[in-house]
Amino acid sequence: MIISTVLLVPTLYLAAWLTLPERLIGLAEHNVEATPVAAWVCSSLGLVSGLVIGLFTEYYTSHSYEPVRELARSCETGAATNIIYGLALGNLSTVIPIFMLALTAFVSFVLLGMFGIALAALGMLANLSLGLAIDAYGPVSDNAGGIAEMCSMGE
Repeated sequence: MIISTVLLVPTLYLAAWLTLPERLIGLAEHNVEATPVAAWVCSSLGLVSGLVIGLFTEYYTSHSYEPVRELARSCETGAATNIIYGLALGNLSTVIPIFMLALTAFVSFVLLGMFGIALAALGMLANLSLGLAIDAYGPVSDNAGGIAEMCSMGE
């Protein structure tokens, strides 16, 4: 995802430069004349925000990191501790994504109004296909390995 984001930022600049006119009139508030660079900033900010949100989601939901391990340890003391700690951890895990969404929406709205927010949303979805492919690869390969094993096939 990081490599995809790094590759998409200059690609988005090239797309904005090639496809948008030199001035975008009437899109921003207060009659600000915006440029394709403003559109690129909005979409790139959305792209980076999506990456940060994805990384924080991975941190708070993967067994490889401490929050999930702490939640598992809290289960040893009883159900009430598990519920309380789980709710607290769930609330804590939303802080950074909310700030990233708010920052992205604010900056995008200042630059290009609602069009900027739409570009930022598209930026957040720009590498969604890669994320879905990453998420689908594990179960598909596990199922294929299980089928091969049940059929007594070799490695």
